[in-house]
Formats: sequence, structure tokens, C-alpha cells
Amino acid sequence: MIAVTEEVDVAAPAEATWAAITDWARQGEWMLGTHVDVTAGDGRGVGSRLSAFTGVGPLGFTDTVDITAWDPPTRCAVRHTGTFVRGTGLFEVRPRGAESTFVWHERLEAGPVIGLGWKVVGPAFRAGIRYSLRRFARFAEAR
Repeated sequence: MIAVTEEVDVAAPAEATWAAITDWARQGEWMLGTHVDVTAGDGRGVGSRLSAFTGVGPLGFTDTVDITAWDPPTRCAVRHTGTFVRGTGLFEVRPRGAESTFVWHERLEAGPVIGLGWKVVGPAFRAGIRYSLRRFARFAEAR
């Protein structure tokens, strides 16, 4: 199992941060190399499904997720159901008065190949998430 948790402070209240996080169609504006589509449901509750392509041009992978918990404005949990990415994820918003903190948790299944490869790509993956979260904070604050 690979566990990743990263967070960023956002100079916006929890409701605004939540609205920015769950604006799936615009996630590519802050998430490095990713485009997200809602493929089932309305993207606003348990049972909705999302499809996220991460990559450059034709090189990349598709991550499909099912929303498994929906508690606005603080928590959206997902189950990764793709062939390349499996496990669970959680977007959490922690209110701090007029500001908030966005916390991104991932618990990914790691077979032997991914487990070995993680030692190489893990630091770059974490750096990409931190970069994306800094972009997210600016995105949410500008809304």
C-alpha cells in the first residue's frame, strides 16, 4: 500500500474551497496534466463516476473513480477503479474561519512492479501534487 497525504492552506472559506475542488470540469486548470469528466451521475454525490486522464498528448493513463462519500463542504471520498490506479482517495477541507486547508489523501494498491517503481517515481509524484496544490490555492482564491 502506498499512502500519500499533502495539504495546502487556502485564503478562502471552506465553502469556496469545496466548490473549487468539486468543479470537476475545471480541475485541469490546477491539476498538473489532468482532464476530468463526469461519466455517471451528476458528480455531486455518492455513486457518481469520474474519469481523469493524466498525461501529455496521447501518453498517459485514465484513472476512473467512484464517489463513495459526499459530505459538503468538508469531505469527498473516492474509490479508484482503473486498471493502472486502484485504491482510495479523499479530498478533505478543514475550515479555519475565513480560510481553509485542503488535504489530499491517497491510499493506492501497489503490486510488485508499482512498489519497486514507486521508489523512483514517488518523489516526482509528490512534487507534482504539491505543485498542483499551490496552483489549486490560487485557483480557489480567485473564484
